[in-house]
Amino acid sequence: MASPWRAQRLASSTTTIFAEMSALAVATGSVNLGQGFPDTDGPDFMLEAARRAIAEGVNQYPPGRGIAPLRQAIAAHARRHQGLEYDPDTEVLVTTGATEALAATIEAYVDPGDEVIALEPFYDSYAASIDLAGGKRVGVGLFGPDFHLDHAELEAAFGPRTKLVLINSPHNPTGVVLGEDDLAAIARLAVEHDVLVVTDEVYEHLVFEGARHRSLASFPGMRERTIRISSAGKTYSATGWKIGWAMGPAALVDEVTAVKQFLTYVSGAPFQPAVAQALDEGDAWVAQSVRDLQDRRDQLAAGLVSMGLDPVVPQGTYFMTTDVRPLGYDDGVAFCRDLPHRAGVVAIPHQVFYDRQEAGRPYVRWAFCKRREVIDEAVERLGALVSPRA
Repeated sequence: MASPWRAQRLASSTTTIFAEMSALAVATGSVNLGQGFPDTDGPDFMLEAARRAIAEGVNQYPPGRGIAPLRQAIAAHARRHQGLEYDPDTEVLVTTGATEALAATIEAYVDPGDEVIALEPFYDSYAASIDLAGGKRVGVGLFGPDFHLDHAELEAAFGPRTKLVLINSPHNPTGVVLGEDDLAAIARLAVEHDVLVVTDEVYEHLVFEGARHRSLASFPGMRERTIRISSAGKTYSATGWKIGWAMGPAALVDEVTAVKQFLTYVSGAPFQPAVAQALDEGDAWVAQSVRDLQDRRDQLAAGLVSMGLDPVVPQGTYFMTTDVRPLGYDDGVAFCRDLPHRAGVVAIPHQVFYDRQEAGRPYVRWAFCKRREVIDEAVERLGALVSPRA
């Protein structure tokens, strides 16, 4: 029950579906294919670097923008993978995960009444951050069954109150990686309407065979109006470390820094040198990790097909979508709340990511960033849903 003193702008800031479903997984002993965190750790050299930093006393406040070696590693990483140049002293900010980078950026640039265009379904923190700033979401659909960007709807979304465009690619929850034509259309409209662009690129390396991630900042006219956001959590299987970053022109990053200092002030001192080392030395580890992840994607897809479902095989991220109507449900929320009790598995309903909830009603998101034996166990348990067919 909400407090009677609660601010109206907090309407979207309720307990997340991830917390609800993870608690249900624990209560029922379910296999958790809901919340997107790996069940294996990142590279040993990175973990050891964090242990060494703690032992050596790297436990007090780091510099507000992040330690210099990490900012330098972030800039070098952007140059190596996207051909983008950033000054590590003035154009890179270390944050407490990508979530803080997004929140601080939206607070820095969105005034009450400003419109923020974002791809719908939205990652859930987008809605809360925009609401807290007093902004208004304008969704552009990546809707099923094919989950592609409608360029006409995108163009129609721009108006006189548009302040910011928030683009997530590779996209959570759909697994879509925007193509060159999609990115070119977004870039053209952003320049034409002279708006700020924020790119959430936390899954930038989790892209599978046949797809390529390209940052919007690399398109003509975009580098000077784009704040790029990413993090170590997804790439290096360290989601609990909460080390993220924002990159962009110095004047834009200065404003984000001014907000960040009053949110968390600084971020994870002993993890920063470890992430710097991972960014500098971890490319081979990441490449192998992505190959393994693609195998687990295909493993889960085959298991879901065996149940009579038709999974949308993702181009990126570690999430897969299915329409659950073949299992007798037309509501993903009802399905996900029943599933732990019926089969001992947890998933996440798409509806929670939508303003236009009907568009997401029959879809469910499954996380495949789990060990092979865990996916096997989940698929075996899910067989209980279709056992009468056997």
